[in-house]
Amino acid sequence: MNRFFCFIAALTFFGCAHNEKKIALNATEVIKKNGVEVPVYDFEAFENLLHQNDNKARIINFWATWCKPCIAELPYFELINNQYRDKEVEVILVSLDIPSDIETKLIPFLKKQKIDSKVLVLDDPDANSWIPKVNSTWSGAIPATIIYKGNTAHFYEQSFTYNELEKQLKRVL
Repeated sequence: MNRFFCFIAALTFFGCAHNEKKIALNATEVIKKNGVEVPVYDFEAFENLLHQNDNKARIINFWATWCKPCIAELPYFELINNQYRDKEVEVILVSLDIPSDIETKLIPFLKKQKIDSKVLVLDDPDANSWIPKVNSTWSGAIPATIIYKGNTAHFYEQSFTYNELEKQLKRVL
């Protein structure tokens, strides 16, 4: 039921044009509040993170504060981030929260949960064009995760336990 809700919410957010004032002006915008900084990217600027080839393994998790399964698995990404930091592994948490929620929901959540992983907001309402560029099999449901190193990449449209996440990371290390 929760995964279904996240899928429907993602479709609603990505499938509809919204008339709210756009907060993210460009890929270099950084929203700061209470000592927390969150960079905001459009897909064009973000896409480079999907193709780094610098001998570092990356775990890129797409999530949102309104997605219950996403929130449930975040501690596992934090554990991986802390345990593998010195092993050339980078965890990037890509928030799909709407821009108007960054200061009121996302940043307070990050501060309260003491999230140490790199967090950014992907603010590009044309999800129908960028979702298949992330992975051609992705329906748009979250949580979704890419684990890659160099030319080896695996995509997962699912929630993880810590053991499952670590097992999949070890496939690329």
